[in-house]
Amino acid sequence: MAFTRATGKHRRPSRIQRSTARAAGVAALATTGVVGTVAAPAFAAEPAVEQTGLTPVVTMGDTVAQKIDAQAVAQKQAAEEAAAKKKAEEAARKRAAEAAKEAKEAAEKVREAKERAAREAERKRLNTFVSPISGSYVSTGYKSGGAVWSSGSHTGVDFHASSGTAVHSVGMGEVVEAGWGGSYGNQVVIKMNDGTYTQYGHLSSSSVSVGQKVTPGQQIGLSGATGNVTGPHLHFEARTGPEYGSDIDPVAYLRSHGVNV
Repeated sequence: MAFTRATGKHRRPSRIQRSTARAAGVAALATTGVVGTVAAPAFAAEPAVEQTGLTPVVTMGDTVAQKIDAQAVAQKQAAEEAAAKKKAEEAARKRAAEAAKEAKEAAEKVREAKERAAREAERKRLNTFVSPISGSYVSTGYKSGGAVWSSGSHTGVDFHASSGTAVHSVGMGEVVEAGWGGSYGNQVVIKMNDGTYTQYGHLSSSSVSVGQKVTPGQQIGLSGATGNVTGPHLHFEARTGPEYGSDIDPVAYLRSHGVNV
């Protein structure tokens, strides 16, 4: 009985064909760079394909897979480390920016507080009244009688002072008169911020001019003995208006503004 040889899809490939196919597959891997430099040493250490069949291909495949896995793990780890570093740097920058912002806001608050305090101190200073002559006292009181005064009584008070003693504005205001005032001698009259007027008479000299703004404690002249006097002193008046005869008690006026006289 004659047997026919199998042909077509039912024909089993020969051993040589199978080995050749496997070798071709490995060569393809090496060509694409997957196997790379590890392929040559692996083949050099293994027996010939014709002697061992599938062994070289399987061994080399496992080695390449391990290398690829190791590289993948290393790359993933490096990427994670880079991402963590970038995140930490961004967080540090954010904290630094927030700290700088907070420091700037704190400095701004301190500056604003200092400015408010300075404005308040200046406001208080400008609203403060002082004695016209520092460390002096009233030597002649208000409404004292005598022939020395043309009105029959004293329209102000006299502060004890030797010639050349500094005379100060008792408060904030504007100079409305500066010069000779008849029996008052050299005088300065100031319209105060509250609408009242103050007069400083018998000065040896004045250091302000009409229209000039003055502040509490500012020197406006020097005491003397000009005009109708018996000796050097400062004549001080407080008035409700600029005219003679509108005088009010100077001591009560100063005390109402916090001056201890």
